[in-house]
Amino acid sequence: MIVEICANSYESAITAQEGGAHRIELCTDLSVGGLTPSKDLIEKVVRDISIPVHVLVRPRSGDFCYSDEELEVMLSNIRLCKSLGCKGIVSGALHSDNTIDMQSTQKLIDASGSMSFIFHRAIDLVEDPIEAIENLRKLSISGVLSSGQQIRAFDGLPLLKRMRTASKGLFEIMPGGGIQPKDVIAFKNSGFQSVHLSAIRKKTQIDTSISFFDSKYEGASDLELIREVVAISKGKS
Repeated sequence: MIVEICANSYESAITAQEGGAHRIELCTDLSVGGLTPSKDLIEKVVRDISIPVHVLVRPRSGDFCYSDEELEVMLSNIRLCKSLGCKGIVSGALHSDNTIDMQSTQKLIDASGSMSFIFHRAIDLVEDPIEAIENLRKLSISGVLSSGQQIRAFDGLPLLKRMRTASKGLFEIMPGGGIQPKDVIAFKNSGFQSVHLSAIRKKTQIDTSISFFDSKYEGASDLELIREVVAISKGKS
């Protein structure tokens, strides 16, 4: 089983590799669901770690319905990732009614070229996820990242199984969202080939009257938590 760490910083990326993770999804600003990291961060991470680097391409927080100008920024970011040696792109687009924007997503896929393309958790906003998976079968993607439309992917396991069946083996369904070590065995036993998590331990809220962040996303990925998840993924206690 592949353990993918959602790395929100250089420190998290290094920790992911040290902990035995198989690859990372590099992003920033997890408090808003993740945004595209800077060129300098991508370049440094790709240079300094040996495991595959996938990059989240999402230009802003909010919905996944993008203007032509925003799409151009996303395409430019994908071309940058390709030039820097990234192995995959995590992205996607929706229409205003939260159906898959097939045309925009196809443009993102085309720009990715030989890099893997994972359709991200925008899938968790669609009204009919099975229909969405059936539509994505028409595109050349490597996988779909989803929580099964639940806060915690473990609670979305029944839908994730249905989505996997609907994919007809053309691409992977990768569970992600609030995954804890104890959840990993359930995904493994259900036949899923990978899991996605940030491995950030929740910290105590800083005692201050002014807070500029969501404390759930404070800090970097935790080394021991990653090691625990990797051990479980290998069938070790």
